[in-house]
Amino acid sequence: MIVAGAVSAGPHIFWITSRAAGTAALVLSSLAVSAGLLVSSRGGVLRGFGGDTKALHEALSLATLVAIAVHGLALLGDHFLHPSIFEISIPFTSAYRSFWTGIGVAAGWALAALGLSYYARSWIGQLRWRSLHRFTALFWLLGIVHSLGAGTDAGQPWFLLALAITAAPALVLLAGRLARPPAQPSTSR
Repeated sequence: MIVAGAVSAGPHIFWITSRAAGTAALVLSSLAVSAGLLVSSRGGVLRGFGGDTKALHEALSLATLVAIAVHGLALLGDHFLHPSIFEISIPFTSAYRSFWTGIGVAAGWALAALGLSYYARSWIGQLRWRSLHRFTALFWLLGIVHSLGAGTDAGQPWFLLALAITAAPALVLLAGRLARPPAQPSTSR
């Protein structure tokens, strides 16, 4: 059944899918960063809520990675961009807004590596993993930069509102984390 005035999504379905997945990745990653910062904060802001906060952080992180993958892979079917597998997987090779797209590809790969490194902690060591995982916030910020530079919705009020609502708390928590002096290593044996 066709509704009067409705536009067929047929030729645009891959662009729409990529756009929706990119927006979802941005929202989910902002929530995951907020949850991660709260879970790991000194003084344990969320410790009174039980172990579910870590599970929430992990679920948000994995959902982010799925959304990033869908965002990139859906572009392969886009009739306007016609990107190759190399353009969506190798930073700065895309013909479309190469700089902004390249930042997004690099951020996507880095977030995948840092997020999945959680499952390799026993091999790389807990302390090394924690040191590496702190870079997640940097690549999350690069994802925001990518969405503002390459996203077709970057100037839309609804997009900016969604970004502000989800990213602002993470930015405040991150600023608080960066403003704190680093913890001193314990000297007791």
